[in-house]
Amino acid sequence: MPNVLSLLAEVASPSVGLGCMNLSHGYGTPVPDAEGVRALQAAFEMGYRHFDTATLYGATANESLVGKALEGRRDQVLLASKCGMAIDPALGRKVIDGRPETLRRQCEASLQRLRTDRLDLYYLHRMDRQVPIEESVGALGRLVEEGKLRAVGLSEISAETLRRAHAEYPVAAVQSEYSLWTRNPEIALLEACRERGTTLVAFSPLGRGFLADAVPDPTRLEENDMRRGMPRFSDEYYPHNQRLLADFTALADELEITPGQLALAWAKAQGSDIVPIPGTRNVAHMRENLAAETLRLDAASLEKLGAMMTPDQVRGGRYSDAQQADIDTEEFA
Repeated sequence: MPNVLSLLAEVASPSVGLGCMNLSHGYGTPVPDAEGVRALQAAFEMGYRHFDTATLYGATANESLVGKALEGRRDQVLLASKCGMAIDPALGRKVIDGRPETLRRQCEASLQRLRTDRLDLYYLHRMDRQVPIEESVGALGRLVEEGKLRAVGLSEISAETLRRAHAEYPVAAVQSEYSLWTRNPEIALLEACRERGTTLVAFSPLGRGFLADAVPDPTRLEENDMRRGMPRFSDEYYPHNQRLLADFTALADELEITPGQLALAWAKAQGSDIVPIPGTRNVAHMRENLAAETLRLDAASLEKLGAMMTPDQVRGGRYSDAQQADIDTEEFA
């Protein structure tokens, strides 16, 4: 089974990929389809080759958007999606379901929406605590053997779950939130990935906009913006966290780059096996993020950054209690 770095090399992809969720899900009103297609096509033209979506995003709308935008370019991109967590139309809410028959059904539907006969990377979006991880990963492995997938991934899981899953079928990638102010993978997951040759795909490397200095006032976010329910962005904790940003933005100014580029340069500096996939709906921000591909930070800057926004300095959980109940990642004490 190919690993993620070899898949990226096949399409001459930069290490910085594009998380497509923001266009359809989680960050307020979704963009109109025509605007989303134009943004994704602009991303391709400027050099993005790794596009990440999911069944969940926009209740399947994001996969359809990506499929439409990238039609005719399939062999030039690494196309990644996720299964096992979806909006149930009958219930009108998110459901986690890792049963083999569900994953197969969702895969077939993803292929149709994405207008392709294969996915390069397909993640189990969340572990279903009612289904042994070996059963879910084994089902995805069978889809690889059938040619519908090229590689299997997992999302928001612990080092122990990765070990169990990888013993059942090789796991090419683990997707986890990783940024300067969210360093949970450093507890155990990153080491477990490296022991198995598994790539860490870092989502939200810009701290959900925080590290890009793009959230001056969370109370002004749309009511359906997911950050409103995240403790770090709450009235209780955000003023403190925002004060932590001053040294970070000052260093970005000193280096003559944007805060977002500094955040991505830090993530990339943590290892060549870490692939950041910042998400945005703004074409100018896509271009800014991609420009971080060539940035290299000196040792003094990395030392300064390492002392900023450490787990003991940041206040508030990264997820609400309900969201936290759905994930399997290690947490700082």
